[in-house]
Amino acid sequence: MSYVLTPLPIPTVPVADGVGMFPVHRIYCVGRNYAEHAKEMGFSDREPPFFFMKPADAVVPVAPGTTVELRYPLPTTNLHHEIELVIAIGRAGRNIKAANAQAYVYGYAVGLDMTRRDQQFAMRDKGRPWEIGKAFDQSAPIGPIHPASRTGELSTAAITLKVNGEVRQSSDISQLIWNVHETIEHLSSYFELQPGDLIYTGTPAGVGAVKPGDLMEGAIAGLGDLKVKIIDGQR
Repeated sequence: MSYVLTPLPIPTVPVADGVGMFPVHRIYCVGRNYAEHAKEMGFSDREPPFFFMKPADAVVPVAPGTTVELRYPLPTTNLHHEIELVIAIGRAGRNIKAANAQAYVYGYAVGLDMTRRDQQFAMRDKGRPWEIGKAFDQSAPIGPIHPASRTGELSTAAITLKVNGEVRQSSDISQLIWNVHETIEHLSSYFELQPGDLIYTGTPAGVGAVKPGDLMEGAIAGLGDLKVKIIDGQR
């Protein structure tokens, strides 16, 4: 097959311990999936899960022990951090039952769902889609994927985010309103999941703004951490 344009590289995320590279197919995100975060955003603490997407090339792999620079995304004046557990899907499936969902999990990672909050709210208030607030370049930093064959099922683990050394978000993934398996069940009823899909499972309370010069340090127990520094969007 010949192409009329040179295809861009497939977005990939390293697998922990140098096993190889995980090719990214789609990025799904779960909205308001921790009770305290739902409350801080002005909503009830349990509602049916809902989803939005980011482009696959929004991923920004962050290697252990390194700090990745992320350009402040223009136009926005209110860029927010959201630390999240990420599920990496390893098998295709649709209408997956929660009881069978673990078989579809390749692994887990720590990720950031960066959000242009002012743009998101402007679209929300007009009844329009959120993409401009969520699906922008470099909006999905992610650490290495840790295979579930090594970690086992992940149902409890501390999840934290610091900005300039100050704790902003602190919870446990056991506090997810819809857990890993339930999330897969709901999502696979709408989409056929494919190997390479990533699911950002939602963020705890404590989201807030960052600005150029700020250093974010996110971590999930057992999955390591990631460091991202915000730089001037004009650079």
